[in-house]
Amino acid sequence: MSDPQLNGVAATVDRVPPAPKLDPGLFINRELSWLDFNERVLEEARDPSNPLLDRVKFLAISASNLDEFFEVRVAGLQAQLYDNLEPQDTPPDGMGPLMQLVEIARRAHDFVARQYEIWQTDLRPALAGRGILFSGPDELTPAQDAYLDEYFNAQVYPVLTPLAIDPAHPFPHLHNKSLNLILRIEAISQVPPRQLYAVLQVPAVLSRLVPLPDAGDGQRRFVLLEDVIAPRLDALFGGFRGAARAAFRVTRNSDLSIQESEVKTSLLSTIQETLRQRKWGAAVRLEISDRADEGFLAQLQTAPALDLDDRDVYKVPGPVDLTVLFQLYKLEGFRDLKEPPFEPRMPAPLANRTNVFTAIRDQDILVHHPYESFGAVIQFIEQASDDPQVLAIKQTLYRTADDNPIITALARAAENGKQVTALVELQARLDEENNIVKARTLQKAGVHVVYGMVGLKTHCKAALVVRRDHDGIRRYVHLGTGNYNPTTARLYTDLSFFTSRREFGEDASALFNLLTGYSQGHNWHKLVVAPMHLADRLIALIERERSHAQAGIPARIIAKMNSLVDPGAIEALCDASRAGVQIDLIVRGICCLRPGVPEVSENIRVISIVDKFLEHSRITYFQNGDTPEVFLSSADWMPRNFHRRVELMFPIEDPQLKDRIVEGILGVVLMDNVKARVLQPDATYRRIAPPRPGEPVIRSQVEFQNRARELPSVVDPIRPATVGHNSVTAARAPFA
Repeated sequence: MSDPQLNGVAATVDRVPPAPKLDPGLFINRELSWLDFNERVLEEARDPSNPLLDRVKFLAISASNLDEFFEVRVAGLQAQLYDNLEPQDTPPDGMGPLMQLVEIARRAHDFVARQYEIWQTDLRPALAGRGILFSGPDELTPAQDAYLDEYFNAQVYPVLTPLAIDPAHPFPHLHNKSLNLILRIEAISQVPPRQLYAVLQVPAVLSRLVPLPDAGDGQRRFVLLEDVIAPRLDALFGGFRGAARAAFRVTRNSDLSIQESEVKTSLLSTIQETLRQRKWGAAVRLEISDRADEGFLAQLQTAPALDLDDRDVYKVPGPVDLTVLFQLYKLEGFRDLKEPPFEPRMPAPLANRTNVFTAIRDQDILVHHPYESFGAVIQFIEQASDDPQVLAIKQTLYRTADDNPIITALARAAENGKQVTALVELQARLDEENNIVKARTLQKAGVHVVYGMVGLKTHCKAALVVRRDHDGIRRYVHLGTGNYNPTTARLYTDLSFFTSRREFGEDASALFNLLTGYSQGHNWHKLVVAPMHLADRLIALIERERSHAQAGIPARIIAKMNSLVDPGAIEALCDASRAGVQIDLIVRGICCLRPGVPEVSENIRVISIVDKFLEHSRITYFQNGDTPEVFLSSADWMPRNFHRRVELMFPIEDPQLKDRIVEGILGVVLMDNVKARVLQPDATYRRIAPPRPGEPVIRSQVEFQNRARELPSVVDPIRPATVGHNSVTAARAPFA
């Protein structure tokens, strides 16, 4: 950024973090740590204690994760290597882009081999044993072939478009992650037959999972769409016959990074243009059936539009693109092959309350998603939209859902004459197009829409309602660790906080003034805002614990987050560890801190939980002698969150809520002995040893579900989408 006062954000935004003081060998590489995380996801697909279709879902998740990793992270490294682009953050571990790409390729090829081994030798046979079969073209009965002939002619053939490859027809542009067939065809009339090549996209508008008619034996059979098309290709090429074929797909660079100098008219128009260009992004990976011969590989790998190295080619012994298995998991039925469904409960302070504002005025409220319903957040915005005493609503929106009642409520509020402002972050990665659509919907209803800030993503989650109460104007605030998205709110663990306390209201107003206009000089009471203060405040809190430990005062840190990457935070944690501070880190994904290193990080323990719900909440606890402090945040501990995003951290000060977080959430997670893995000094993860006979089995997510079932209300307005210092409550047995 060139403007040091961009929208009122101070010049500290541009500050370059100091170079790390620790030896590079004491850091774990970010990209390799991410691959370790995906290994933990794949472990859940292998784990026989998980229900069969949940294992299938975890395999699909591991494939989807790997897609995004190549689209963004590998693409960024390739751009550094081939286009001489400067990295936004220099890896403190010292690995350059080429070294990282080589090691990523080695590990990714091994990972993909394990994915397909699990599918072919474990999950597919297990599904067949439960009456769910995948049939290949050579395994069909005449009646099934006839059915697929009719299906192909009626549903598939009309939407197919063969694309020749010859001097008059250059290699076609292939959309990112589209499934295709590469074909070798021969002229029937020529001897010897002349061989030609063509590409055929498998239609994404049709389900890739094609069910076969019920045979009356209680089994359900499926054929992949490409296996419906492949034997019937001759219908597309009159006078030619198909000699060979192979399925493949190409992954392209899908990162979208907007620099201030690139914005000529408006951020919206620049992003729309960049989105149009995204489909033309550089190829970063080729996945192809292992049946493909060298002729096919030569056609694809050396095509000018692709130009891929050998390490970028992944030959797979099964269906190309295992994310197709999501379709299997979502099919109706098979309830006995999945975890029992869980319906969130309304939190006790809001259960059966007709007025959410009265409830919030009575007390601060903490909601633990997805165990407690996101309907509490929806109720807050919906009541605000209809309440005649509400004067204004302001809200940030980072990721939204297709059917989001919050969008509807904000539009209705504007139509009801209220002052409504929505900051829609257009640079939410891979959600840009959806956010543009939602922004236009809001604008048409009269909502004042702001499109974020150039150079900064607005990642904080905040909503402010200004209401005329009987005793004057009062501000009601919602702050959260997750998105305003009812779909992910049923899949991610997050925390919501509601308050009407004056200092939070004043800070929330200042936050929105900063985001929508020009504002500086506010004396922040409760909110800690990135990129201005968050990194410095966190490091200062860590250093305070270090000072306490050196002075013999009780000192401890517990932090829960998605990713730990920032070198400054890692060095501060290691300094605190050397001083004797006991540190527990709950890091779901990337962790660049190497724990357990003598005289460096021996007092640091790192665990990762991978389970049914994606761990997403960000919580930090500082013992602070006898005056513990607890903070929630929208930010992970990464340079991008500290320096290139608008983020929030805020304190939880109510003693009961604070105790609930420390004992009732962090304490339970730290006692998990079913789904927890511990990071070792050699950067590997090991499962926690299973409980001995007589010891409690503690699966933290199951414990939270059981506790939620004890709440007095079972009302959930949203429909499903198509440590403490001493003891914690013992967990009940996990799901059968």
